[in-house]
Amino acid sequence: MTAHLLRRAPSALLVLLLASFAVFLILRLIPGDPATTLAGPDAPPGTVEAIRAELGLSEPVFSQYLNWLGDVLRGDLGPSYTIGGDVAELIGNGFGATVELALGALLLVVALGLTLGILGATARRRPVRAAVRVLTTGALSVPPFVTGVLLVLVFAVALRWLPSGGHLSVLEAPDLGVQYLLLPSLCLALPSAAVLGRYLKDGLERALAEDYVRTATALGVSRRRIVWRHALPNALPPAVTVLGMQTGHLLGGAILVEAVFAWPGLGQLAQQGVLLRDYPVVQALLLLLVALFVLTQVLTDLVHAWLDPRVRIG
Repeated sequence: MTAHLLRRAPSALLVLLLASFAVFLILRLIPGDPATTLAGPDAPPGTVEAIRAELGLSEPVFSQYLNWLGDVLRGDLGPSYTIGGDVAELIGNGFGATVELALGALLLVVALGLTLGILGATARRRPVRAAVRVLTTGALSVPPFVTGVLLVLVFAVALRWLPSGGHLSVLEAPDLGVQYLLLPSLCLALPSAAVLGRYLKDGLERALAEDYVRTATALGVSRRRIVWRHALPNALPPAVTVLGMQTGHLLGGAILVEAVFAWPGLGQLAQQGVLLRDYPVVQALLLLLVALFVLTQVLTDLVHAWLDPRVRIG
């Protein structure tokens, strides 16, 4: 397993390096910069240029990138240009809330995805299979922000079961925290659960059509034992890979869902950073997102290799 991890490490580091440069370059290609924001709309060009020189934005882009990368490797994300404060502190303030939302959504993805996949592949009644198809298609077709508005209208406005927005940490107040967490995490989880459910259903159907299943059935083994002890373990490795990819999407999607539910995580900070052209904040947030995505993929590879020895050998 260690050798498998070492084989994946160079490609993961290369992805991080290329992504960091791409993020840095794209931000500088977008019209407007922090100097214009700080100087104000009526500032003379000389003032804007003076601020730009003070921030180091007059240097060549590659030189700026090397300076920034050197600081990041030393653990220094620098000060925010326009929001104010230290970038590491700003990210630390919202990181816990975003991770809490992503973890809540991940639990729902696993629970709903397994349920939809197993029901879709094994249910003998046609209405049940049709209901699974409708649910997965609906979850994939409706954008998360529309789902979020619908959930708020039904469960917060009409039924008054759950709060429409805000945040209270589950660690500080478990009962109330779960109530605040449920709607945004469900909104975030539905598309990924539908994807996982479809992959698991297809994998289970292929596994149930194998010769060993027919042999087990002929020997009188119960349907439940065949599904849980024999077919499901063979269908899980591809589903785990899909779950890893969806975990990366959950982290990115959390930023959009936070805006709908007024969730005080990294999404609000990213929105502020983009609007105010705060390069250090946006660069650090996007690099963090890519790093978490890469880490998720490496962990997924390890779990896949643990479940399927052929991957380790290959």
